[in-house]
Parts: sequence; C-alpha cells; structure tokens
Amino acid sequence: MLILLLLVAVLLVGGVAVLLWTTLPPRSQEAHIPGLAAPVAISVDADGIPRIQAANDTDAAAALGFVHARDRMFQMELMRRAASGRLSEIAGPATLPIDRMMRVLGLRPRAEADLALLPADTRAVLDAYARGVNAWIARRGRRAAPEFLLLGAPEPWTSVDSLLWGETMGLWLASNYRTELSRLALTGKAPQWMIDTLWPPDTASGHPEASLPSSRFADAAKHLMALLPRFPGPFTLPGTASNAWAVDGTHSATGAPLLAGDPHLAFGFPGIWYLARIDTPGTTLAGATAPGVPFMVLGRNRDIAWTFTTTGADTEDVFIETPISAEERGGNAVGAAEYATPDGPRPFVSRHEIIKIRGQPDQLITVRETRHGPVISDLDDGSGPILAVSMASLKPGNTAAAGLRALNLAHSVAEAGRAAPEITAPIQNLMVADYAGIALFVTGRVPIRRAGDGFAPVPGADGAHDWIGWASGDQLPHVVAPVGGHLVNANERVAPPGFPVFLGRDWFGDWRARRIRELLGATDRHTPDDFTRMQLDVVSPLARDLLPRLLAVHVDDPHTAAALGLLRTWDGSMARDLPQPLIFTAWLERFVDLVLRGANIPLAYAGPRSEFAAYVLSAPGARWCRGDCGVMLRASLEAAVADLGARLGSDPATWRWGEPHQAVFANPLLSRLPLIGRLFSFRIESPGGDTTIDRGVPARDSFESMHGPAFRAVYDLADLDRSRFVVAPGQSGNPLSSHAADFLRRWRDGDTITLGPGTPESSTATASIRLLP
Repeated sequence: MLILLLLVAVLLVGGVAVLLWTTLPPRSQEAHIPGLAAPVAISVDADGIPRIQAANDTDAAAALGFVHARDRMFQMELMRRAASGRLSEIAGPATLPIDRMMRVLGLRPRAEADLALLPADTRAVLDAYARGVNAWIARRGRRAAPEFLLLGAPEPWTSVDSLLWGETMGLWLASNYRTELSRLALTGKAPQWMIDTLWPPDTASGHPEASLPSSRFADAAKHLMALLPRFPGPFTLPGTASNAWAVDGTHSATGAPLLAGDPHLAFGFPGIWYLARIDTPGTTLAGATAPGVPFMVLGRNRDIAWTFTTTGADTEDVFIETPISAEERGGNAVGAAEYATPDGPRPFVSRHEIIKIRGQPDQLITVRETRHGPVISDLDDGSGPILAVSMASLKPGNTAAAGLRALNLAHSVAEAGRAAPEITAPIQNLMVADYAGIALFVTGRVPIRRAGDGFAPVPGADGAHDWIGWASGDQLPHVVAPVGGHLVNANERVAPPGFPVFLGRDWFGDWRARRIRELLGATDRHTPDDFTRMQLDVVSPLARDLLPRLLAVHVDDPHTAAALGLLRTWDGSMARDLPQPLIFTAWLERFVDLVLRGANIPLAYAGPRSEFAAYVLSAPGARWCRGDCGVMLRASLEAAVADLGARLGSDPATWRWGEPHQAVFANPLLSRLPLIGRLFSFRIESPGGDTTIDRGVPARDSFESMHGPAFRAVYDLADLDRSRFVVAPGQSGNPLSSHAADFLRRWRDGDTITLGPGTPESSTATASIRLLP
C-alpha cells in the first residue's frame, strides 16, 4: 500500500508537471489568423525577443497580438479585468476595492464609446491585434498560460480590451484628485498653512489664491480617502515617472542626435514592457510594447525615436454637488434624485453594476454621474455629501490610440509634434529626435478652468469653477531645436513661470533633472556609452543638498554618532555596497513621520516625501518644527539607527544599502498565494533611491525598491539599429520559462542589447513562428 501510495503521488506530481510544461510555447509553430494579407514570419532570439516581418501594419498588429498572448496572456487578462472591475470574479473579496473604483469611474464603458469615434485605420489595427490574440487563445485554450489551467480558457480579446491599457495609464498617472481630497479631509483639523505646504509650494508658480470649502465635508473626504486604492497596492501605479534627455548632433560624437529614456513605473512580474522589433515595407519599429496594445509605446521607427515622461499637469478636479431631493421638488419620495446646476436641477445619470465575487454573493452597486463626472462618493453607501470628479482621461473623445499610431508612422520631429495632441491621456512630455534635431512636446489636452487652481474640491452648483475648454498642441509647452542643444525632463515643472496656460500648482522636485544637466555639462560631445552610464548614475542631489543641515545635528549616543560620522565622508552616492544610503533614507523617513505625527497629519495625506522633507528642512518650512528642527532630527536619527541596528547589527559600518533595498518584481495577485507565491516573485539587490537617475523608490520600513526604470533605452540617430535596450525582469510571464527573469541581473548592472534585424533562419533565432492567412 505504501508503495502504491508513493506511486500515485509520483504520478500526480508528474501529471501536474506535464500540464505546466504544456503551457510553455513551442519552439517552432504555424498558426492561421483570419484577415492576414500575407504570411508573417517571426523569429525569436535567445532573449525571447520577437522580430516580426509582415506585409503591412495590420498584419504586424495581428502578429504582435499573437506573440503578446504567447508570452503574457495572463498579464493581459489581469489588466483588462482590473480596468473593467472584474478581478473579484477570480480573486475573491480582496480585490473588491479596486473593482468598485473601476465600476464607479466606468473605464470600460468609456473605452467602448471612444472606440466608435476612432479613425477607421486605427480601429483596423486594433481589430487585427485582437484576431492575433484570439488565434493564440483558440489554439491553446486552458494552456494559454499556467494560470488558465485552473481558471479555464480566457474569453476572446476585443479592441475595447486594448483601449483599457491607455485608460488605466490615464487614471494612475494623473492623481491630483487624491491630493484635493486629502486637503479637504484636513479642513478644520489642521491650520491652513499646513494644508498649503504638505505639497510644498512653488513660489514662482503664479497660481491664484487657494481656498478650502467648508469643513463639514472633511469627514466625507477622509472616509473616501480610506476607500480609494493607492500605490503601492496591487494593480496601482505611482503618479510620478521617468527620465528623458537628448542632445543634438553638435553635442554628439556620432554627429547625429542622441536620445535617452527610462520610464519609472511599478515593478512587477511580468514587467509592464515587452521588447519587439517589427519590419514592414513601410517602416521599422523597435522598442517597448505593452502587452494588450498593438502599438510601439516607447521606441523608434526608421526616422525618429521617442520617449515619454509624466508632465504632472493638473487634469482632475473634485466637485461638491448640491443634491435636490424629490421632496424639495414637490414629490412624495425623499432622496437625492437631482442635483443643482447653473441652469436648474438636473437628474443624475445612473446605472447599476453587478460585481461577481469568488466565494461570495454578487454585489450590486448603483453608480451615478453628474455633468462633471462620476460620483466617487458612491464608493461608499452614497448617503453623505456628493463628490464628483472631472478627469481629462475620462472625457469623451479619447484619441490616444490614434495618436500613438500617428507617432509610430511619423517621419520627423514635426510630424511627431502633430501627433502629440492626439495622445489625449495621460498628459505626457513627448521627447523626440530625428536625424536633424530634437524636440519636446506636451501631449494631449489640459482643461481651462473658469476660476480656481485645482487646490481642493470646489462647489459644483454655481458653475464658477467649471472647465470651459481645452488647451492642446502649440498652446502647451513645447521646445523645438533648443538653442543650447540639450533637452532634459525628469518630472520637474515643464512650464516656465508666467506661462499663459495654467498647468497646475503642485510640482515634483528637480533633483534628477539637475543631476542629468550636471552630467551633460561635463563634456561637449556625448557618445551612446555616456548616455548608458548616465542611466546608471546613483548620486542623489537631494542628499547633497541636505547633508550640511543633517551633519549639524549633535548626538551623544555612540552608535548614533558612528552612523552620523559615516555621513561626513559621503558624497551622496546611493550605491548598494555602502551603509550611508541606508542611514540617510531611514533617517529622513523617521523624520518625516515624526513631523507629520507631531502635527496629527495622517501619513497618507502628505505629498511626495522627498519634496516635503526638503521643504521642512528649509528656512520657510521650519515652522513645521516650531522654528528649530534640530530636536526632531536628533530624535529621528536615534530611532532610525536603533531600528537598523536591531535588524542589521550594531556596527553601522557593516550595513549595506543593497541588502534591504532589493528591487522586487512580483505578480500583484499570485505572489501572495501560500506555498507557490515564490514562483511569481523575483528580487535582486539594487542601488539608487527616490532622487537618483537610476531610480529605486524605497518602500516605507522595508526599503524594498517599489518602482523605477524597468525599461531603459538609448537611441543613436546616426544608426538606429545601434540603439540600446533593456527591460526587467524578462520577456515571459510564465514563471517556468527561462525568459521569466533572465534580464534581471543585466538590467541591474547596466548591460544592454540591440534590436537589429533577424529572420527565422538567422543564427541567433531560438524559435520561429509562421502565421498564415
């Protein structure tokens, strides 16, 4: 019996292993895709990167859909479920908050409406991509990815599903409404000057005087803040992202422009980006695609190269609506059936949403909209004050898909500039280079307000703060052929003081941009090697700025004094083999916590922590410490050293930043499962910090690196085939694949690859795919 039981166990384990093995894609494959004009050849190199040769761009889109599904089908499934509010169907109640938020915001119905308005050629590309994805699903069924062995075959892919990726980016990369809610939640509970400076002001911004609404809405805002998912929670993204810089041919050793770009988004497994090269008779595309999307998001064609950084423009406002009950209108029923507008009462637009929850009964929610946008206070039971949100990304006429297609087909900086307004959301800085020059354009559309500056929620009934139009194209900041021959943006303010279009009042610090400019100024003729090294730079200008203030602190405890002494010889480098980055980061974290708790401000309500710490340690910000921050600095350093000592040993000289500061690439859902969760998570010791070019934003307390440059590229316009790329952790979303995390060490250490042409017969091809009509 024991032998028999052992045999059964072995057979079961073997059967599971065989099933999992069948989810790996075959090395050679033929498949039929309806609608192809001609056969498509795809070679896959030793890094798992496909090179697609197609007769036209719609055939290429179908092929891209096929290889995306081949390597990332479950990632695509999670993306569309998250955006559609359908995660709880497979994950249970843990994902209910994000499902409720997505249903209230209505990302899917908005994508459906936008699809109908897109140009026919863009819809044709989206449709072809969907056919490619569905060819993989039809061929593989439950074996489309390991996860579907349990979940069943995925539903067919649609063009709307592809638009959801852009809707998601538009939501997370413009999160000003959360800042407005936090300010409202503090009304009456904190002095006005504290609320004003939680996100430190830009004294040269020229914004109008800000004011807060009545404190009677504060509790509703506080409750709503607790319900909203926020980074670093699963399926969320940080609001600030990316470096970009370029030099023209007069400052390049190659004689042609150079462009560098690295978007900073949440780390995850699989990563957001997927490398590919696409060749058609009309063009060549190479760079970073996004699974679910048929376009090259960041990359180059035969004539131009481009990259994006987040602008930080304020494209969201919260409106406090005035409800009008049926009783007030002369009816018998009591309840908010209408709301006040400048033209009189108007009914809410309502719909019912049913959220299916694995292991629990379905949940029915009622979602309302006003003329301003979705009623986000319906995330709760809807009985309190009515808060509606206007988001540029949710307004009708989102043409981001058509804009990306136009950018992919552009032949010059000028044509890229004409594509920029069509990329409606999120609002980005588009940096682009062609053979002759460089330029920066702000994409999309920025709302023009009748009054106000988006500081806090405003009354919606009187129309005084309504959006009355859009600014786009040449109305937004743009620089073409800069006189100095350099362009830089790293999320700092893109518009100069006095710019005629109001872009916002809250801006990120310029530390990364300052360091980039410093390195660009070190030599007059740059090479691609120079740019690659710059992307690995880990010197923190913030640390350099603050060290004189920190080193003035006097401490008596010998362990604390030893840690402080190490900072006296530090140059601000956040290298992973040094103890100083750990001391500095832990100290600042404890200091900010102490300052906020001393003022009874919830930590989640503060603006960006680096900006806030720098402001408090400046002369104007010292009032947060009652005029002298020395006492708080000493107490926070002692607490930080004690915490680190308990964790890493009593000698600060033996501490290493890289030990706790590991870049973690984890599946947002599956990495949390017991026993098998480790299969879906990869980690590596990493350098950098929040304010370094090679960015690695540390999580609170654990110091794990949460987000940074999971894709890097350097484009050489003298020969675009020499452009350099790297992603993390790898190309495949299947944890059993050799390409799941094979880029991780190379990414960390600065190795790159090129994406030159290839064929199924080339010596570098490890797999080949032939797609037939």
